[in-house]
Amino acid sequence: MATKVVMEALSPTMEEGRLVEWKKNVGDAVAVGDVLAEVETDKAVMELVARAAGTLINQTVAAGATVPVAQTVAWIGDKGEAVPGGTAAPAAAAPAEPAKPVAATTAPSASPAAPAAAPVAPVAPAAATGGRLRASPLARRMAADQGVDLAAVAGSGPEGRIVKRDLEGARASRPAALPDGESFRDIPLTQMRKTIARRLVQSLGPIPTYYVTAEADMERAHEAREDLIARDKNGRFSFNDFIIRATAEALTQHPWVNAWWLDDKVRQWQDVHIGVAVAVEDGLITPVVRHANHKPLRDIGAEVRELAGRARTKRLKPEEYTGATFSISNLGMFGIDEFTAIINPPEAAILAVGRIEPKVVAFNGEIAIRRRMRLTMSCDHRVIDGATGAAFLQTLVGMLENPLALVW
Repeated sequence: MATKVVMEALSPTMEEGRLVEWKKNVGDAVAVGDVLAEVETDKAVMELVARAAGTLINQTVAAGATVPVAQTVAWIGDKGEAVPGGTAAPAAAAPAEPAKPVAATTAPSASPAAPAAAPVAPVAPAAATGGRLRASPLARRMAADQGVDLAAVAGSGPEGRIVKRDLEGARASRPAALPDGESFRDIPLTQMRKTIARRLVQSLGPIPTYYVTAEADMERAHEAREDLIARDKNGRFSFNDFIIRATAEALTQHPWVNAWWLDDKVRQWQDVHIGVAVAVEDGLITPVVRHANHKPLRDIGAEVRELAGRARTKRLKPEEYTGATFSISNLGMFGIDEFTAIINPPEAAILAVGRIEPKVVAFNGEIAIRRRMRLTMSCDHRVIDGATGAAFLQTLVGMLENPLALVW
């Protein structure tokens, strides 16, 4: 009997998925655990894995389509077997281009294979040959970011597949010109952008938010960072690492800030799991540094860099971007002085970090130029009272201005 393949929830917040590319064609033999397709969720690109063995006998969804969780996308059975509501699929070759079915498991998809040592001759663009446009998920994302029309790109991957190296020379390309007579371009929302929009409405509407701002003197943090770099030539220490480490320590002293609002109760967390906002191609994602209050500065920095790198290629596992107890959004590297960030429920607060810049200030009774940084915390008033939020920020500023305890 044929087995139904459905779109499964591959992340905790997934409500629908976009079939990026099928890995199996109709007529292909399938074993349990085989990757059937790549699916873009609201946070990452995941693999849909077969849960039954047999032959892929039917595909009901085309590559590129977005379908809700639990919808049937394919059938696995015996060659020539009829499927409910359909006809028997041919026992031989697969159809030219129907999307390929999926039976799913939450394994992140593998990164694209490295180029072969010997040069590969590019295949003519799909638009020129009339064939199907084949491109890796990474190549599609690069093309969207660079405004490159994939139909005009020659693929050098297997069977003319467009891969990363084919896009690397097209960084300066302009977006494809609009057809004559058209004055705008509609861009479909990605799964991530849909989720961001939904979460913003959930946050700004019902959450009674207030903001507290303070300014930290970062001279001693700057000296500590320079000393660490001088003593460890292979070390990489950023101000963001100091901020995460100081925030984790401050949260252990202010449990009402390290908390979730759960409608009928407030959950205070003993350990600190900090979400670090990372800008990606089509939105924002917050990889989580778990147990940040127990990790030294060096480990925090290495972990953030590793998570951020995989976040930008949509290769995070669901457990790596969920479960934060507090979040940090740093726009200092973009030259932003200060801003307010939006709380990510059920968290009760988020910290917005501005740039570090020299300022003329009064210091020890004299006029001096000091490195300063502004911090703004958005607080859910249902959990964090004004005095509590102010006390937390005061503790955080004190740690950043006296960073000796953070350097371990």
